[in-house]
Amino acid sequence: MSPRTNARPFDVVLFGATGFTGGLTAEYLAARLPSEAKLALAGRNPAKLEAVRGRLLRSNPQLEDLALLQADSSDRQSLSRVAESARVVITTVGPYLEHGEPLVAACAAAGTDYVDLTGEPEFVDRMYAEHHATAERTGARIVHACGFDSIPHDLGALFTVQQLPPGAPVTLRGVVRTNAAISGGTLHSGLGQLSRPRAMVRAASARRRLEPRPRGRRVRTRLGLPGRDRVLGTWLIPLPTIDPEVVRRSALARPDYGPDFAYSHYAGVRRVATVAGAVAGFAAALAAVQVPPLRRAIGRRLPQGEGPAAERRERAWFTVDFVGESGGQTVHTQVRGGDPGYTETAKMLAESALCLAFDDNPPTAGQVTTATAMGENLLRRLRDAGIAFTVITTTAAPHDGR
Repeated sequence: MSPRTNARPFDVVLFGATGFTGGLTAEYLAARLPSEAKLALAGRNPAKLEAVRGRLLRSNPQLEDLALLQADSSDRQSLSRVAESARVVITTVGPYLEHGEPLVAACAAAGTDYVDLTGEPEFVDRMYAEHHATAERTGARIVHACGFDSIPHDLGALFTVQQLPPGAPVTLRGVVRTNAAISGGTLHSGLGQLSRPRAMVRAASARRRLEPRPRGRRVRTRLGLPGRDRVLGTWLIPLPTIDPEVVRRSALARPDYGPDFAYSHYAGVRRVATVAGAVAGFAAALAAVQVPPLRRAIGRRLPQGEGPAAERRERAWFTVDFVGESGGQTVHTQVRGGDPGYTETAKMLAESALCLAFDDNPPTAGQVTTATAMGENLLRRLRDAGIAFTVITTTAAPHDGR
């Protein structure tokens, strides 16, 4: 346990347990929490919190002393009380641009570790500019994007780099495929970000001015073009999500990514017609979300806080394939799991918090990525929890994969 927080009453506090993904995270924690650990649920509605506690008690009677903390994302004093009572705080309350900053501020000030499932680049960049220095000073580890955005990509990149010869330049691409429907939270977060392109660019620029640059190393992301990947046998669509930036930040912080690291990120599809449709659809969506009535109409199609039935989630899957080239060697790896938007996201979020609370992780502080803060410990936890990280092929000669 961390000396700075081991006297606090709760090891993990979950903020947002009354929502759909928050409820799944609470259920996962109830099943996996070490017997000596202390868990609390936080939210603004005591009656809903009581209902969640009752559901958890039916599955795990040992949680009879599960604490409930009243807190609201607009009440900074209540969030400070939550942060000061916990070693790690999980939050599923989004969109984070609207609701997230006060809890990040509270955790940074209190020296409390923090995890969320945001995929909102502007929020992450703004939190770095506003709270990274405070968290570094207090020892807090602020770890964003601990769900499907961006753990499979961040830890998958780390896993792939570890299969390549050390000390040589690395070229890596990640290709994601899934049959799952988008979640309500992801949709609303995405709508918010797409409607703020200028603000997103400003936040990214402000962060890059503050970020230290590695000496004697080069790390970058590359926006590729649509085309066919001959190694994977799929068509590639460049994917402008937060994931490449998370991978880049891990590579900046970890010298074992090599002296010259480049990453590109794609969605993979089987038919070339899908490529044209996806590009056209993204352009149309980008135009539509600039018009507030159209943006609200799109958002009403999939409300926040709701999710698919368990039967639908059980049929869902995802894969992220990586092709890495270094030192005359090419390796193809894959991360595979079940329903990415809900079931696996809850698992990844909960295991991230448990890893921060109970594992012997590398010393670090401030806003950090999962690969930097937890790395191999979280990779081990996720493999034990059923998310596969495997090597598919290794060849001695490099491929021209495109």
